[in-house]
Amino acid sequence: MNRPSIAEERTLILMKPDVLQRQIVGEILSRFERKGFKLVAMKMVNATKEQVGEHYTGDEQYLIETGEKAKKGAQMRGQDVSNWNSLEWGKIIRERNIAYLTCGPILAVVLEGPGVVAGVRKVLGSTSPADGDVGTIRADYSFDSYALADVVARSTRTMLHASDSPENAKREIKIWFKEKEICNNYETVAEKIFYDAGWDNV
Repeated sequence: MNRPSIAEERTLILMKPDVLQRQIVGEILSRFERKGFKLVAMKMVNATKEQVGEHYTGDEQYLIETGEKAKKGAQMRGQDVSNWNSLEWGKIIRERNIAYLTCGPILAVVLEGPGVVAGVRKVLGSTSPADGDVGTIRADYSFDSYALADVVARSTRTMLHASDSPENAKREIKIWFKEKEICNNYETVAEKIFYDAGWDNV
């Protein structure tokens, strides 16, 4: 069977420490498998601050963009942002994210399939779980929100990270996996059904 090039898109998922501690890894992973996405790599990792720091880059432009997103959210919640410094808030958010991902083991996963980046993010739902749609993973498993995280001065418990573009997925996968650790040399039933034009020939 020849797989179309569109099927080679990959995304990185990081199941954060709270997912492992709550013992819901299997439930969450099954949601992606039922969708038909192909599991091509998975490992448990005690992430280092350096590793997570590379994942959440310290690039100034990235930090400013992160701070700007947080500013919009704060404005929507009615907070006073007259003295807001997007760069400083970007640094704070990055440090909180690093603390979140290094407070316990995480599970790094690579999935493959057509439109897998957007598809996974759709299944995950909003990064503010309380604001997500019913049926998405974050909304179904968490009541956390940006507002609650701000009150407690911590990172929002988003439960999972997922790459936001195919380009970022390539960069992020290299941080967590060597190429030889990615195993896509097997065929799934979904691949046979969707990629094999002759599957329905009797």
